[in-house]
Amino acid sequence: MAPLRLGVLGSGRGSNFVAIADAITQGQLNAEVALVVADVESAAILETARARGMRAEYVAPGRFRTKMEPEAEQRVVDLLREERVEWVVLAGFIRMIKAPLLEAFPRRIINIHPSLLPAFSGLEAWRQAVEAGAAVSGCTVHYVDAGMDTGAVIAQREVPVMAGDTPESLHARIQAAEHVLYPEVLRRIADGR
Repeated sequence: MAPLRLGVLGSGRGSNFVAIADAITQGQLNAEVALVVADVESAAILETARARGMRAEYVAPGRFRTKMEPEAEQRVVDLLREERVEWVVLAGFIRMIKAPLLEAFPRRIINIHPSLLPAFSGLEAWRQAVEAGAAVSGCTVHYVDAGMDTGAVIAQREVPVMAGDTPESLHARIQAAEHVLYPEVLRRIADGR
């Protein structure tokens, strides 16, 4: 079977992107990253993708802080279609996804969030968990819809909150779990498509 063609959207370092790319390189995931797109020109994910020989593009998001302007999001759709992307993977992408992408890739956009959704949606979920005194947190892979972290859950992995945890220490353990869970979910998608 041909590798699943992925488009990755990110805004920062792209550690989940690296975990996915490594799973592909190690033969654990029958996929290929056809395109990486960032909404931040200086995002390290772009440099990392280029160093791995992948196409990486910056798309200026426009004037909004929480979403891309429709024309910018349409540009992302055009780039993804140009590379014949089958599934869109959000890897630290900080903007809400709206109609152009949702309509172009219905139920084929997924995200990983650093909490056990529906608990602690939004930004800095690890900090929210520590401040709330939660006994357990974790990560969730979910379908993306028009809401904030409201799409149907695909898979979750629990991470205990330890006594003395700081937001940073909890975040590091959650990220380690993300780096296992995200490639696992993509492997299931690639195997069952």
